[in-house]
This record gives sequence, C-alpha cells and structure tokens, in this order.
Amino acid sequence: MKRLPIVATIIVALAVALMIALGVWQLQRKAEKEAMIAQYAANVALPEIAFPAIPVNDALLFRKAVGTCIGPINWIERSGRTAQGATGWRQIAQCRTGIGGPGMAVQLGLSGQPRGKPAWNSGVVHGYISQAPDDQPLILSLIGAAHPKTLMLIAATPAAGLAANPVPDLSSIPNNHLAYAVQWFVFAAIAAIIYVIAVRAR
Repeated sequence: MKRLPIVATIIVALAVALMIALGVWQLQRKAEKEAMIAQYAANVALPEIAFPAIPVNDALLFRKAVGTCIGPINWIERSGRTAQGATGWRQIAQCRTGIGGPGMAVQLGLSGQPRGKPAWNSGVVHGYISQAPDDQPLILSLIGAAHPKTLMLIAATPAAGLAANPVPDLSSIPNNHLAYAVQWFVFAAIAAIIYVIAVRAR
C-alpha cells in the first residue's frame, strides 16, 4: 500500500479542525445571542430611564428612555421605514445634552422626501433606545479596530410634519449562528470526504 501524503494530510486535518472549531464557536455565539435577545425583550417592559450620558452600552437597547436635546443641531438622514411600513428618510438630530459629554442622537421621525428636516431645534424627547447609524468600514470590525457603536433615542412621538418611527422590533435582530455552525460542520465533512475519496483513488 502507498503511504498517505504527509503534507496534504496535515493540511486537510488542520483545515477540518479549523472548520469544526468555527462551528463550535458559532454555537457559542448562538447561546450568547439568545441571552442578549432575552435581555432586550425584558428591556421593553422596564420603566423609563434617563438616556445614558455615555451612550455605548448595548445592554440598554429597546429600553424606554427620556433625554433633553439642546441645540445647535446637526441633522443627518438615513433611509428607513415608518411605523406603518412605508419607506422614508429618517431625520436624526445630533445635539448637546448639557455642558460637556458626547451629546446624543435623536431620531425624530421620517420624511417622505430627502432633506425633510423638521422645524425643531430642541426639547425633551421620550422614546426607546436603539443603535445610532454606524458608518465605520466593515474591515475595521473584521480586524477588531472598530470603535463601539453608539446609541440614539427613537422618539415615541414624531416631530411636526414627520411620520411616526417604528415601534421596538426584536425580530430585526438577526440570529443566524445555528445556520452558520451547520455550514461549517458541513464544510468540514465535505472536505474530509473529498480527501478520503482522493486518497482511495490514489
């Protein structure tokens, strides 16, 4: 009998081991994501809190909150959907909350057309906590160099002239880790089967 190709066997074994490890890691991520979604579901029913002074704590997502937005305001727009499911332009106010601090972002509603900012310059806003738009390149997340995502307040009552924001929706949080785990295990099995067939043919 011919001996197994040592180098090829080592490479395939390492690749299969890596794919299995990635599958196990995805299963761990699945458990973490399920715990996180359970926390968010509990947040929806908790009492209102003050919008955090340092808005980077994802554990507060979907929690009811109140904040005071102080001008001057920098407006940004992002595409989105209204509470009724219609498409529109999210009108987000970036403003101060007092002396010092990072300030806050408030999504005041959606306009039907771009550049539809409302005639609103400050005030107390009640709503729920969500993530602010993040324009960081994906590559930064992949290499671990991205800064933490910040939070913003989604207004429960839209500013005059804007459509209402959507209500908290836990289904918007993806949890595909089981599918990813199965994919890695399948890739590992396919690689092992192909290698066995190749060795037998040899």
